[in-house]
Amino acid sequence: MPEPLLVAALGDIHGRFHRVETWLDALEQARGRPVGMVLAVGDVEAFRRADDHRRKAAKRTMPAEFAEYADGIRRVKRPLYFIGGNNEDFEALHDFQDGGELAPGVTYLGRSGSRELCGLRVAYLSGIHAPRFIEQPLRRPITQDLMKQAGYFRAAEVERVMPLRDMDLMLVHEWPRGIVQRAREENPTPPRPLPSYWIGNPVTRKLVDTVLPRWMLCGHSHKAFAVTLEGVGRPATRIACLDQATRPEESVFWLEYEGRTAVRAGWGVTGQVAWTLGQRWDMASLPVPSVESEEGGATVTAPV
Repeated sequence: MPEPLLVAALGDIHGRFHRVETWLDALEQARGRPVGMVLAVGDVEAFRRADDHRRKAAKRTMPAEFAEYADGIRRVKRPLYFIGGNNEDFEALHDFQDGGELAPGVTYLGRSGSRELCGLRVAYLSGIHAPRFIEQPLRRPITQDLMKQAGYFRAAEVERVMPLRDMDLMLVHEWPRGIVQRAREENPTPPRPLPSYWIGNPVTRKLVDTVLPRWMLCGHSHKAFAVTLEGVGRPATRIACLDQATRPEESVFWLEYEGRTAVRAGWGVTGQVAWTLGQRWDMASLPVPSVESEEGGATVTAPV
């Protein structure tokens, strides 16, 4: 029997490429097998020049470490596939709307669509929902306003994904609306405080309810979250929302596949299994939360 495929997912990287490479080294050692591919759920911030003024659009002082990969100084050890968030080098990505390789081993999947990756069927939708712009054409982002608007998905991009079926994974940046309420209904006394009900958008929710992927991975809100959407006549979709890449415990998520079937999953880089096939996937599947942030303060973060 072939070795299981180990798939790693990353929350919002925000330019921190060096640390996630170290985290993936640790995950491989813990699981005793190589990571077959890495999936990133947006806000990667793959800026090609360290002094690029376009980074200011991200409103944070984050490292521009991708420049070393773009220049060939460093190379990722495992193939990395990412979708767009709402903080990216949109001027560069505009010419790769259907995807493309930005550096050796680093591939932007594109604004929406599907791919077969390592034998798995993967659907994806980049960006977040902005009702005012969803019907507007996508324009080349040559101004700060247009760069911001490039981080919003458009109706045609959503329609490109809507007919897809039999998908093993779906990558989105923004959560689907209503999953916090679902978690509350399942457990009125959850193991950790729940996020605000307003998190997520109705378009992504309609997408997951129509396509019915087996797993959905999300970013954007900088919180770890786990819930299952299912019902009478509806196959289960397990949703894992990832924190930003400050610490690996909740920003790294992994799945092990036998063929196209996910058989194990876990958080962080310890290799500890949080879920196996047949078990329930919900808030109890999350790791015990840390009380310290990267800078030593409270773990209170918010998307921008």
